[in-house]
Amino acid sequence: MKIAAIDIGSNAARLLINEVKVSNRKPEFIKLNLLRIPLRLGMDVFTMGMIGEEREKMVIDSMKIFSDLMKIYKVEHYRACATSAMRDASNGNEIIKQVKDTSGINIEIISGDEEATLIYENHVAEGLDKEFAYLYIDVGGGSTELTFYENGKMVYERSFNIGTIRLLNNLVTPENWQEMKDEIQKNIVSKRPVVAIGSGGNINKVFSMSKTKDGKPMTLSHLKKVYKEFNELSVEERMTKHNLREDRADVLVHALRIFNNVMSWSDISRIFVPKISVADGLIHNIYSQLHEKK
Repeated sequence: MKIAAIDIGSNAARLLINEVKVSNRKPEFIKLNLLRIPLRLGMDVFTMGMIGEEREKMVIDSMKIFSDLMKIYKVEHYRACATSAMRDASNGNEIIKQVKDTSGINIEIISGDEEATLIYENHVAEGLDKEFAYLYIDVGGGSTELTFYENGKMVYERSFNIGTIRLLNNLVTPENWQEMKDEIQKNIVSKRPVVAIGSGGNINKVFSMSKTKDGKPMTLSHLKKVYKEFNELSVEERMTKHNLREDRADVLVHALRIFNNVMSWSDISRIFVPKISVADGLIHNIYSQLHEKK
């Protein structure tokens, strides 16, 4: 069975195509293709309240490419979800209609809470040590989703309008940070030690740069060190020194700031980075629903 997920975020749009094979009743998810297009919708939406003409065309053209790729791979089931930028765009529904008319792709605008739930759909914590509680931290361009997992259950989830593109445009207020801090200190509380599970392109990049072995955590002290280094470099210097694309180099420092704050306020010293995403969560969600129907 071939399943695809389209995640239209504030920074980039991603198409993930997986083949699902079942052996001994356990599904194996095999990645066939992952395509990322840096649409940067948040650059328009968070400053103007709408998606501008140029980026509107980029969305429509990108979805045509995604549609063609799904046909080539003979995808049987898919789901396309748009998050923070499309939620806030005054012309979001109009663009969704154009996408449907031109490529046949049906885009759903999902809430921040559903976005957090999709990250949780990866069920990474279920395979980890039950002696700990886990906080999923998903940092995107427009929002940060937190999902707290304890004793085998999700006990708290919340989406905050604090994201890398908003920070890049100076659109996050001290009050926004204070609200996040208050929520974390009130709700991320456990008698067990809490560790973080990070997701999103930025933390994946930091993890690969750190040379940490897969399955091993990074420390908060390491993230603070990387933040300090990047904060002292210009975007051009980050690109040259660390071989980064511009659309990664300009937001990476903001993502690190979010991760550092969330982990500090949660009293978390370690973060696992299992390379999961909203798109991965969508794939698992689609498979689960199909399995339940059977």
